[in-house]
Amino acid sequence: MSLQLDSTSFEKFLKQFTDRFTPELAEHFATLPPDPEFQTRLDELGAKANEGTLTDQERSEYATYVEAMDVVALLRVKALARSNQGRAIS
Repeated sequence: MSLQLDSTSFEKFLKQFTDRFTPELAEHFATLPPDPEFQTRLDELGAKANEGTLTDQERSEYATYVEAMDVVALLRVKALARSNQGRAIS
């Protein structure tokens, strides 16, 4: 099941969330490396997707990861901006 959010509401949610980060937390979150196990699984699924050999279950798993990573990427960009904002104030 896919949930659709309008971009304005989603942007407000992300801003509200990341505005509460301290500059230190924002920098930590923005630079946090991926979990090695997760990255390995993602690489496996990506390779199979490129080869066209994903099962239905794997396709669903991969799509879920991609959607989640899109949200995390947006949060990281906002966190990095927050971190840079904190440095400019210091």
